[in-house]
Amino acid sequence: MALPLFPTQEVGSLRKPLWLVEGLRGQSPSRAAKEELRRWARALPAVLQEGDLSGLTQEITASRDPQRLRDQGALFLLRYLEAAGLDLVYDGEARRVEMYEYPIRQMEGFRFLGHVRSFDNKYYLKAASVGPVGLKAPYHVDEFRYVREHAHRPVKVPVTGAYTLADWSWNEHYLKRRPGWRGPKVRRAAQRDLVVALARNALRPTLKALTDAGAELIQVDEPAGGTHPGETDLLVEAFNESTRGLPGRFVMHVCFSDYRSLFPGLLEARRCSQFLLEFANRDTPEHPGFEELRLFAEHNDGREVGVGVLDVHQDRVETAPEVEDRLLRAARILGDPSKVYANPDCGLRTRSLDVAWAKLGALVEGARRARKVLS
Repeated sequence: MALPLFPTQEVGSLRKPLWLVEGLRGQSPSRAAKEELRRWARALPAVLQEGDLSGLTQEITASRDPQRLRDQGALFLLRYLEAAGLDLVYDGEARRVEMYEYPIRQMEGFRFLGHVRSFDNKYYLKAASVGPVGLKAPYHVDEFRYVREHAHRPVKVPVTGAYTLADWSWNEHYLKRRPGWRGPKVRRAAQRDLVVALARNALRPTLKALTDAGAELIQVDEPAGGTHPGETDLLVEAFNESTRGLPGRFVMHVCFSDYRSLFPGLLEARRCSQFLLEFANRDTPEHPGFEELRLFAEHNDGREVGVGVLDVHQDRVETAPEVEDRLLRAARILGDPSKVYANPDCGLRTRSLDVAWAKLGALVEGARRARKVLS
């Protein structure tokens, strides 16, 4: 997989286009949805007229087949990321309802109990572990095959990690198996039981199915990884157990955390070749947030770091010089520019497609400028 210096990548989901959301609800495309599609057809003419997406406007307007709509959504967002110029692409998780609910629905031993608030006005459907964790069938495999068949760039598959799936669930089954007073030590032991069961019985079979299908690069998403600093060993054990003995490259995404609290235990994630971390959200003119990169240099770790150079929490579009400066700063701290990848802090689904497009344009141009400086 030949990539340039400072390879550019997305690290999460994109906002679904309005025509896809309405279509999956069984609605005919609204005037706003049609206009959105027409605008992007004008913005990306070379992409939308290349054959596989020709006539997309008319076809979407007439389509009532949910599977076909999902295919169209995946293809549209895949081409969107390729046209933005990213070096590593996927489909913006166009088929996924949510990063927790979908994988849990593919498993045995869980029961959904209702919606809980995650942040702002966002909610997710939360489940309880009520029996031994099992897997109905490996998931994301057909999704990956579709992307690989249609992609023009190298592909990276995102998968929600076992630690986060456990942390976002109620742990009833494994806690009940622990006798006596269920104090902090017992609860932690029960949580480890759930984490390991998810890693062994659900994540690893799914990752194996993906690598068997040809996936060469898999991103394990652990947004809960930094929320409990005393559980870094569980985070690492989940990653190691999920990837044990499998071919291919595996990377870990941990966002919005005090990374100092994860060191040095995080480095025990043996199969992890790259850590994708958030920095733009904490950046100021003094760049104190970037100081946490020194942890990798101080421990002489030598692995790649996906440096977050786009803030996904605001509409302000970074400039290419800002991105360039952040990448060069990261390269100086790590001591090796070949270890630096360029990405947003997290998924851009909180931003409109227009804002995300502008931000990704700055990402690509900033990386190009940084390469030029070092060439």
